[in-house]
Amino acid sequence: MPLGMILASDYKFRSRDVSEAVGGGIDATILLEIGVYGLCALYLYRRFGFRAPRQAAPAALILAWLFAAYCALSVLWTPFPPFAAVRASQLLVTAIVCHVIATRASRDDLYRLAHFFVGLVVVSVAFGVALPLKRTPNTQDRFNWLYVHPVTAGMFLGVALLLCLAFLVPNGLPRRYPWPVYAVSAVVSGAALVATGTRGAAIGIVAGVAAFLLTARGSRGRAEVIMVGVPIVVLLPLLYGDKLIEFATRGETVAQLESLNSRTDLWTFAYQAVMNRPVFGNGMSSARGLFLDALGLGGGHNIFVNVVVEGGLTGAAIFCLLLVVVLTVNLSFTRVKEVRVEAALLLGLLIFLVVDGLTADQMAGAANVASIWMFLIVAWTCVITRKPERREERHDTRGADVTSPVP
Repeated sequence: MPLGMILASDYKFRSRDVSEAVGGGIDATILLEIGVYGLCALYLYRRFGFRAPRQAAPAALILAWLFAAYCALSVLWTPFPPFAAVRASQLLVTAIVCHVIATRASRDDLYRLAHFFVGLVVVSVAFGVALPLKRTPNTQDRFNWLYVHPVTAGMFLGVALLLCLAFLVPNGLPRRYPWPVYAVSAVVSGAALVATGTRGAAIGIVAGVAAFLLTARGSRGRAEVIMVGVPIVVLLPLLYGDKLIEFATRGETVAQLESLNSRTDLWTFAYQAVMNRPVFGNGMSSARGLFLDALGLGGGHNIFVNVVVEGGLTGAAIFCLLLVVVLTVNLSFTRVKEVRVEAALLLGLLIFLVVDGLTADQMAGAANVASIWMFLIVAWTCVITRKPERREERHDTRGADVTSPVP
């Protein structure tokens, strides 16, 4: 189900101007996307129905719901209600899926999801190489597939690379295929990520991989990473300094680099937007419309800017608290041998998305791979921290032993 939502949200067969989306324009692709989310909601209702929770929910799940509910509530005061209402509905469906996974899924279910996601990304890379479609002027030399923006493609590839590493490390996630399959998938994902030319994703994956490797194998693993990593960090600039500079500058002028591709101008305008409504913000999806009208750029290009513009200090506090809780919980569980690799993976994934989000705002929005994976990280965190049911033996009236679960 999460993969269906991701496919409907990000895999586009046409390029669409951002002003059409904010203005509420609907075409067949948008109807299909809304329909997929609607089917997900209908399936969950028919399969599980609505009922009061049997036990207290984890803090991370409560905060995820609080964030989604607050975003939905902010539709009441957004200047773009049609677009915001659709996005709010999709965000609530994502929260419902997150809740079901957190309370009902097993770790094996999540391993299968990881395999399917990696497979989807590898197939997508092959499609992008075999059938490159028409590029926009700003993405002529940057790799992608279909009409997925290179920034979004970088998010897919970064998540897939970290998942592959989690299957490759000793005592990592259970493998379904020989290890060379995961190694090749990691190489393909890493090479394609570099080819996207997405600097935020490149810096994010370095931070995410470092966090994963430093925590996935305990103190011994940290020592090995430091022993191998320090020489690599020293040698890479010496051997490939020109290529690293070329990747970092991407042929841009000094003025473009100083303004981070006009992001600093955008963030200056964002400050004024926050000052107008500092407590509750301008409402969901308002950042895209406000920045588009003022600067011709859609979105805040930073998750924290986006959150504080749309949700104000209230929304930013909820969002930041959610991140802190998930990071803290997973960091503490890296000390538990049984779930160490999974906790390290979730830690690496969240750090990757947050660092990448310093120059991209998708994670703070709705209906995209970064936002859906944020909720999946919350759900996976709840699954690994869920206490297994104890079982006790009792005797029925005929004297037979019966095993029953004890919550």
